[in-house]
Amino acid sequence: MATNNVAEYTAAIEGFTGAKELGATDVLLRSDSHLLIEQLSGRFKVKNPTLQRLHTDVRRLAAAFRRVGYEHVPRELNREADRLANVGVDEWLAGEGAGWEPPDPPPRLWDGPGSDGE
Repeated sequence: MATNNVAEYTAAIEGFTGAKELGATDVLLRSDSHLLIEQLSGRFKVKNPTLQRLHTDVRRLAAAFRRVGYEHVPRELNREADRLANVGVDEWLAGEGAGWEPPDPPPRLWDGPGSDGE
């Protein structure tokens, strides 16, 4: 199962990909993940190998835009977005996602030094 940090990075990747498809030139990534925002802004180091790889992917996607901003939204101010995300997941699981099971084993996100494959 993916960690919350992996999920946040994955959401950023999907967001930048969608913004590019829509032809955006300026992007503001808003997240309640303080770690994500600080790492993408360059104020925090990325130490985890999996997050390093995802961080590189996000930064590569971000480089395609004229202007990119990062904004932390405190969790207490993000309750409505969390509620809507949960509604969406619940609706998907009740419909086309019914019976979904995570892959076994889960897909590997990191194949670098120190991983199980080395």
